[in-house]
Amino acid sequence: MHDLLDPMKNPVTYAIPFFLLTILIELAALKWLDHDDNASGYYARDTRTSMSMGLGSIFFLTAFKVGSFFVFNAIYVHLAPYQLPTDTWWYWLLVIFGLDFFYYWNHRFVHRVNIGWAAHQAHHSSEYMNFGTALRQKWNPWFEFFFWLPLPFLGFAPWTLYVSFGFNLIYQFFVHTELVDKMWRPIELVMNTPSHHRVHHGSDPEYLDKNYAGIFIVWDRLFGTFVAEKQRPTYGLTKAVETFNLLELEYGDYAQIVRNVRHAGSLRERLGYLLGPPGWEPEVTNGTNR
Repeated sequence: MHDLLDPMKNPVTYAIPFFLLTILIELAALKWLDHDDNASGYYARDTRTSMSMGLGSIFFLTAFKVGSFFVFNAIYVHLAPYQLPTDTWWYWLLVIFGLDFFYYWNHRFVHRVNIGWAAHQAHHSSEYMNFGTALRQKWNPWFEFFFWLPLPFLGFAPWTLYVSFGFNLIYQFFVHTELVDKMWRPIELVMNTPSHHRVHHGSDPEYLDKNYAGIFIVWDRLFGTFVAEKQRPTYGLTKAVETFNLLELEYGDYAQIVRNVRHAGSLRERLGYLLGPPGWEPEVTNGTNR
């Protein structure tokens, strides 16, 4: 547990200076280099909000680590049929690949189930696509717990899951930009790239709920959720947020779910507001809700 909470054992700690440097380089490129004039660029208040959300997410991610570690460790020690050796090169390839696979399914879940979307939508709330937006992290990482559960059963040491997730987050930071066009085709076929991730942040109908990849876009290609970038996306949510209030951005959708559930007329409606797709409403027939 000491190593788990030690920031110097977290790869993200070492990446933070590079995050800030990359933001400065992107700002300079937007100002002085030739680029697409349609690039969304930066808006100071939006970027401050994203950075504040990123700082807040450190606390909540730490709480997630502490809470999940005991369960994952108990599974790994007492229930896993074998324990994979962590001191081999192939182990680290497997854990990065395996965690990214389950990241894909978690990411797909939080986009398609309303209670999950309430946690995740904060990351999509910016109408700008830049490296600052990558820091706009959610404060509700709790669903990852359920999707990571198979990994300790499969013999992956719990502490390595958090290290692997750190590298996953670092990789994803660098796909949040409009200044990198499509890359070499073999890379585009296998890896998540800025082009693929711009699609994911688009609110255009043809881009909604696509390209869930963390590191490897192959999951989207395999499971039918891949769409190539055809035109510049419209970034943000399908409805304008119109606020920079951190609590509203992080918890406003939860408050709306609570209101909807409290006023629901049946168990089916309550379950619909919780487990239906984002924006779910009961059907209206002859003036009554069905």
